[in-house]
Amino acid sequence: QVQLVESGGGWVRPGGSLTLSCRASTAIVDVGAMGWYRQAPGKERELVATITSSGDTNYSDSAKGRFTISRDNAKSTVSLQMDSLKPENTAVYYCKGDPKYGGIWSKVYWGQGTQITVSS
Repeated sequence: QVQLVESGGGWVRPGGSLTLSCRASTAIVDVGAMGWYRQAPGKERELVATITSSGDTNYSDSAKGRFTISRDNAKSTVSLQMDSLKPENTAVYYCKGDPKYGGIWSKVYWGQGTQITVSS
């Protein structure tokens, strides 16, 4: 069973920064896109950023210019650097990994989520 374990969440003041990390229990070199999603209270889970196995990135409009996603296949880790955080960024952030054709994963996996609270 593949596990994705997030870390780095917590409380930060508006304008502050946080870095989230997601470590997979398997190698991710043959895994498809990995990404970060978030879910605020009473809202649907939504995309924050994704990164493919070849390093191509995609960001939500609210994340562009402030967040940076990166991937270290050697460490089986995907990170999300978040700068200039706003109260509306408060949510539970989830790591997600997609399978890749011919790869070692057979389905989509999600982490357990990590809470980020942005407030003064």
